[in-house]
Amino acid sequence: MSHDNEHYTPINCDMHSQYELAIMHHTPLRLAWRDHAGLDHVCTVLPIDLQTEYGEEYLLAQDHTGQAIRIRLDRIVTAHPLTHE
Repeated sequence: MSHDNEHYTPINCDMHSQYELAIMHHTPLRLAWRDHAGLDHVCTVLPIDLQTEYGEEYLLAQDHTGQAIRIRLDRIVTAHPLTHE
């Protein structure tokens, strides 16, 4: 039973590992994604956790204001870690 109108497509293991590393190291990510309504978003977020619900995987994060956001992983178009180098 999906919460979304579209079928969930699992992401590849490399991307999943990138999200896990960003969470472990508190690395902000510059994300571009399309929400369930079809709207495009680009935002820098601090990834907090990964969550699975009804067979769908989500990234739990905070935006620059500290607001919690939840993004379905297969809706993320690009994810770039921001480093302090």
